[in-house]
Amino acid sequence: MPYSIALAGKGGTGKTTTAGLLVKYLVERGRVPVLAVDADANSNLNEVLGLEVSETLGNAREEMKKGVAMGMTKNVFMEMKLQEAVVEGTGFDLVVMGRPEGSGCYCAANTLLTQYLDRLIGNYNFIVIDNEAGMEHLSRLTTNNVDVLLVVSDPTRRGIQAAARIIDLASELRLSIGRKCLVVNQVRDGSNESVKKAIADFKLELAGMIPEDPMVRNFDLEGRPTVGLDAGSDAVAAAYRVFDKIIPSEA
Repeated sequence: MPYSIALAGKGGTGKTTTAGLLVKYLVERGRVPVLAVDADANSNLNEVLGLEVSETLGNAREEMKKGVAMGMTKNVFMEMKLQEAVVEGTGFDLVVMGRPEGSGCYCAANTLLTQYLDRLIGNYNFIVIDNEAGMEHLSRLTTNNVDVLLVVSDPTRRGIQAAARIIDLASELRLSIGRKCLVVNQVRDGSNESVKKAIADFKLELAGMIPEDPMVRNFDLEGRPTVGLDAGSDAVAAAYRVFDKIIPSEA
């Protein structure tokens, strides 16, 4: 079974950027192949990774719900669509979940999708899942255990409280998660002590802090893939120290 890391966090915390840096870390460490899964309804992990996406699994569900071509079974259709949705990178692949449009029951489509995702992920050593703040999307579409849930917060008490609620939600959903921990992103000089106090108050496991980095902001403003950042970036160096803590030396 592949080692899976799911990222969650409220909007604006840099969750997707952190997910992209984790993919970059795994590739540079030779822990390939890696499957990146964009399970956020606001899909933009591909931009962080520098890939173009033309097909999503949400589109596949829509098409299957409307009916498949004569002479083609639903199983064959979904397998074809899944293959079309896998975008190849260097050392990693990306699949975008997307979301269904309109009303109606997606039970049959979701069941088939789960089957093919289960088959797909067996081809990878690591899976990095960029989730919405809630975990329902993950629990609805995959049946695999999560080894690490990494919740990304901004350096505010309210943000850390939101992270604690996400971790509580994951427990309420009874997802099988090996480890739940926090990373605080965009930390400014002089704020460490107040951040640590809030983390202690909410009894969270801290994996590490990532400083505010103008290089990350510039890459974003210029529309450049964040994975292009080099080791000279303070954010990259700090993120890699976090990943050293949560990724086993052998998996």
